[in-house]
Amino acid sequence: MKKIRKAVIPVAGLGTRFLPATKSMPKEMLPVVDRPVVQYAVDEAFEAGIEHIVFVTGRNKAVIEDYFDLHPELIGTLEQTGKKTQLEALESMLPVAGATSFIRQQSPQGLGHAVWCAREVIGNEPFALLLPDMVSFGGRGCLAEITDLYAETGGNVIAVERCDPSETNKYGIVGRGAEIGGGFEVTAMVEKPAPANAPSNFYINGRYILQPEIFALLGNQQRGAGNEIQLTDAMVRLSRDQPFFAQPFLGRMFDCGSKEGFIQANIAFALARNDMKGPVFEMLQEFVRSHERQEEAA
Repeated sequence: MKKIRKAVIPVAGLGTRFLPATKSMPKEMLPVVDRPVVQYAVDEAFEAGIEHIVFVTGRNKAVIEDYFDLHPELIGTLEQTGKKTQLEALESMLPVAGATSFIRQQSPQGLGHAVWCAREVIGNEPFALLLPDMVSFGGRGCLAEITDLYAETGGNVIAVERCDPSETNKYGIVGRGAEIGGGFEVTAMVEKPAPANAPSNFYINGRYILQPEIFALLGNQQRGAGNEIQLTDAMVRLSRDQPFFAQPFLGRMFDCGSKEGFIQANIAFALARNDMKGPVFEMLQEFVRSHERQEEAA
């Protein structure tokens, strides 16, 4: 069993759900409190022991590469003004030299195609995949949890969470088999099934450990939903020859690609900080009281 050393983070998406903000600003750079969304995925990867991150980018995403580089002018200004705390925070978030690679997807052809673009850098070894829109909150990072299960099972491992049974048509749903470790064997993977046809209410939440054989399948994968190369379709094919396991995430994942999830994440992370939770909580209470007064007046 090979150690998971590399991770893929696809950041080439156009962010159409956040227009007009994402017309000139990558959605991955939208801030959750004071860190861009992509920073949370990078932190989670390094927490899980990842040594090298492959970003799959597109046009107008150069700002992400710049973000993970040195900024001599900014560093000099912080040093001159004695802002030691901010300087230390910036230095702690900077990957070591050689720990990142940036690959161009060139044209948007789906998540499966974005993963396939990283094949030469990943090589013939298992790898992690983190969708940066999905921000992990609470306790250990989600990738660290599924890495633990991978160490016990090998194969392919995906993180899952429960959704309301009536909402399975919004997610990729897995079938639940025999329990193993803290997770279970995956017996099926179905994209957005109707509630009556869903094999369970466990949905894939954007964290994966995949074997390198997925690249060959993605290379000849027929286009699926949205006329795109779908990762789930290739995973279903891979599951015919290799086992898949699922680890229910003990924390919570916020979908920061949606406006609702983005707002929820900002509130949750703000309330988790000692320097912010008091004022933010008071503000929320006042909003609720104001809303209740408006409803009573109506």
